[in-house]
Amino acid sequence: MLRKSIELLKIEATQTGKGTLKRSLGAVNLVAIGVGVIIGAGLFSLTGIAAANNAGPAVTLSFIIAAVGCAFSALCYAEFAAMVPVSGSAYTYAYATLGELFAWIIGWDLVLEYSVGAATVGISWSQYLVKFLDKFNIHIPPQLVQSPFESVTLQDGTVVSGIVNLPAILIIFLITAIIIRGTKSSAIFNVVVVTLKVGVVIAFIGLGWQYIDPGNYQPYIPNNTGTFGEYGWSGILRGAGVVFFVFIGFDIVATMAQETKNPQRNMPIGILGSLLVCTILFILFGYVMTGLANYTEFKDSAAPVAIAIAHTPYQWLGVAVILAILIGYTSVILVDLLGQSRVFYSMSKDGLLPQVFSKLHPKYNTPSK
Repeated sequence: MLRKSIELLKIEATQTGKGTLKRSLGAVNLVAIGVGVIIGAGLFSLTGIAAANNAGPAVTLSFIIAAVGCAFSALCYAEFAAMVPVSGSAYTYAYATLGELFAWIIGWDLVLEYSVGAATVGISWSQYLVKFLDKFNIHIPPQLVQSPFESVTLQDGTVVSGIVNLPAILIIFLITAIIIRGTKSSAIFNVVVVTLKVGVVIAFIGLGWQYIDPGNYQPYIPNNTGTFGEYGWSGILRGAGVVFFVFIGFDIVATMAQETKNPQRNMPIGILGSLLVCTILFILFGYVMTGLANYTEFKDSAAPVAIAIAHTPYQWLGVAVILAILIGYTSVILVDLLGQSRVFYSMSKDGLLPQVFSKLHPKYNTPSK
């Protein structure tokens, strides 16, 4: 039940020099990190699912309700991160309030979330890379995009067993190499990929807006079918539960507190700013998507965005969306691995993991191990 005092954590936060993390991130970098992990493939799939099965065109209200719920959590993270600007996020906050046992459990929860999350996203990245390259008649042998425990059925009915998911491994190694070279270079890379990803979302909103059919918004809140969660206000609430998944990730910003310049000012801006930017984009995205196609068209569809794009003359947007998902997954992997390494670093500094994980790289000053 041993707790770490706020005073001790503040002393750790102000330490500088050799063996400590370098403060190099500003508010813009933090907002980009938050946006980078929040906007993923979920936006392009769950928006259509929530509209088709739960909320109809009122999925925009579902986004607002989900954002309000996230805002309360974001305010807590912002206050903690400003009060105790050290790496570790919820692990460190638990250490200060609940004690070492709870901190150890939460620390491992975060490690599992970030490391398994990065691995899972790496697998999806590999699948979308195959789809993207297929558009240009470039085909990777199926044995090299599946694990040894998986098999895939080809178009001719042949079943092929996997050998190794090579693209998934390569993207993890590439992102790891970028992270080891330094937080600042990682942040710059993240800003570039986030700009590209957000650019595709804005292009979809801007180009699709002029082809919106107002009739698709009638009725804006479809009548409930008699089952809780199927349209009506209960459907909007259940839709909020579905799209809540899209918002997950803003908490990772808190893991970068010890590498942030003026954290008392910049951490709240980074956490709340990224949530605000994404909320605005999500509402506009949902509005345009349900305006281009009637929400009933998204029923049982694995690619609802493709259905919406079919109502515009811009068919190239379909390829752009796959590219945006690829880029989006890249930034999610980057931020996940950043967060995981920082939690490992904090736990190691506290003696809850071997000290090798808190030794910084002699050249890049990052927790490279």
